[in-house]
Amino acid sequence: MIRNIKVLSLVLLLLPIPLFSQTKQVLSLDTILQRIDKKNLLLQSYGLKAESYKYSSDAQAAWMAPMVGVGTFMTPYPFQEVMDDRDKGSLMLRVEQDIPNFSKLNKKKKYIQSQGDIENATRVVTLNDFKAQAKRLYFSWLIAEQRIKVLDQNERIMGTMKKIEEVRYPYNQSQLGNVYKIEARIEENKNMIRMQEGEIAKARAWLSSLMNEPGNAEFSIDTAYTPVFNPALHDTTSLAAVRGDIKKMDAGIESMQLNIEAIKAEKNPAFKIQFDHMNAFDKMMPKAYSVMAMMSIPIAPWSSKMYKSDVKAMQYNLQAMEKEKSAMLQETQGMLYGMQYEIQTMQKRIQGLETKIIPSMQKSLDVNFLNYQENKLQVPVVIDSWEALNMLQNDLLDEKLKLYQMIVDYEKELYR
Repeated sequence: MIRNIKVLSLVLLLLPIPLFSQTKQVLSLDTILQRIDKKNLLLQSYGLKAESYKYSSDAQAAWMAPMVGVGTFMTPYPFQEVMDDRDKGSLMLRVEQDIPNFSKLNKKKKYIQSQGDIENATRVVTLNDFKAQAKRLYFSWLIAEQRIKVLDQNERIMGTMKKIEEVRYPYNQSQLGNVYKIEARIEENKNMIRMQEGEIAKARAWLSSLMNEPGNAEFSIDTAYTPVFNPALHDTTSLAAVRGDIKKMDAGIESMQLNIEAIKAEKNPAFKIQFDHMNAFDKMMPKAYSVMAMMSIPIAPWSSKMYKSDVKAMQYNLQAMEKEKSAMLQETQGMLYGMQYEIQTMQKRIQGLETKIIPSMQKSLDVNFLNYQENKLQVPVVIDSWEALNMLQNDLLDEKLKLYQMIVDYEKELYR
């Protein structure tokens, strides 16, 4: 008996553990966006690429390896008559080392490092796209939850009407066809619920993939969340400070400027030093050496044309990028103001549906349903009233989803 009590106590103590482990985690939109920023694999790849450019720039600052050679010096060909032993030549050891121009190396190093800044700016643009995608999925999930609530309410109304009809039918106060009609509407309502559950499952799977989680990860969202639209005045200066694609273009412009400076540095000379050591085959001859310092002359007309033309071409490209940047900012400014007016118009439409139209239709349904319960109205009249209200409720949710998507598009364009 005591043993059974101990086993039962252990089972009761362990029972909440699996129940607690099965509780779905509720993730807010901010939490999802933070996880995407930290855990998304594609975003991680940009950081790795940027890091690789740091090492590539260090490689550009390295010197060329020295060259070592062994051979003969002033050695007669075979079968030649040698008049004196000192004409036999020498064994020569040669060492060469290129001495780079440090100004060239530093400017080229800075240019390669700037490629990492472009990768980081590209990450910002990609993150903005992922955030917009996550918001769309989150809001579609949010609206699907609200649709399910409306459908559950509809099912309760239809279920009540079915029970009333089943009670009235034996007393010839109702028709059997009304019962079947209500059953069909209940089943249709269940199919719509299944459709919304499918939308939720799809949104959950896609959000999981963006967060680098298994596609079948179980979590729920904050259904009380409501997107807020905050319109603002936009000038081209403020837009340039927040838009990711403009920052990427700025990084590209800066990289091109550094490349121009690196190419201009080609006019600076490079150096080489060469040391030769000769060990004569004739032991009576002294050992000899030769030291030579060399310098390139890139300012020669036949060689300077190459880097001068490259610099000129890049300067034109630089001016084109500046013009393109200004055009993008100007176009974005007008687009954002247009989107603001469109969103504000949609908000007014939603407000009219929520505060005036739907409450009036709800009161009409309540009155008709009350009259139906008192056997003053037939089922078709109540169903028509319910369908009208249901259509308006779905229209409201459609408009809300459009509004949320418009807010997402606005924010994506603002921080693009």
